Amino acid sequence: MASELVTAWRPRVPGVAEVFHAHFVDHAYPPHVHDAWTLLIVDAGAIRFDLDRHHRGAAGRASVTILPPDVPHDGRAATHHGFRKRVVYLDAAVLPPSLAAAAVDEPGFDDPLLRTRIHQLHQALDSPGDELEAESRLALIRGRLREHLDRHHVSDPAVPQPRRLADGLRELIDARTATGITLKEAGALLGSHPGHLVRAFTSTFGLPPHRYLLSRRIERARRLLLAGRRPADVAAEVGFHDQAHLHRHFKRYVGVTPGAYAAQAGVPNRVPSRW
Repeated sequence: MASELVTAWRPRVPGVAEVFHAHFVDHAYPPHVHDAWTLLIVDAGAIRFDLDRHHRGAAGRASVTILPPDVPHDGRAATHHGFRKRVVYLDAAVLPPSLAAAAVDEPGFDDPLLRTRIHQLHQALDSPGDELEAESRLALIRGRLREHLDRHHVSDPAVPQPRRLADGLRELIDARTATGITLKEAGALLGSHPGHLVRAFTSTFGLPPHRYLLSRRIERARRLLLAGRRPADVAAEVGFHDQAHLHRHFKRYVGVTPGAYAAQAGVPNRVPSRW
């Protein structure tokens, strides 16, 4: 529908996995994960979201929102007017993984200076030839984000057995995203009953293994579509049964079809990264 608009591209800037601009009215994100940090500003309206199974309010009231990698979250418009947002997905290595828990506890910051810098980063990312400016602005943003998150950082306690099993299963899924892995295979490798694996994974990460795998496949599909690959080829490469299978899940998770997403990524001057 006309009110659901998406533009996405991957710039030639180290540390930036994807830029994503969207205007949504009716679309609601189901619980999912990203393999990157989600740095979000809202230009109109507000987004209600749950993060790690806890309600965290509405992005838009805070001037900046940062969501950590591999932590489940959803999202939906806070009012019937919908919302407009700009997102920079930052490679997981841009911020230390030890700060993920702090981002879960305090994902929103009321920091006008940081918001201005993120706005300026988007302007630079939208202008081919300004990669050095974008990289410089990202360095300043990274430092200020660390200042905010360091205030809420606490040392991790000893890792309990269910967490070790959940981490092990996640590593297996990440290694076999396209081919998949059965719970029987995973249980044999990790020395655990399949049912126990599912319970440990779901209690640790907030979504069951099959939904985590689906999120991973969607993430890979986004990257390949931005690189100019055909949806039918992408479906096979990332592990979907066929193009219709990819189409159904991609529309639900991203808000547009794979074909529309790829077409938006082809806007002139937005060239897929080669690094």
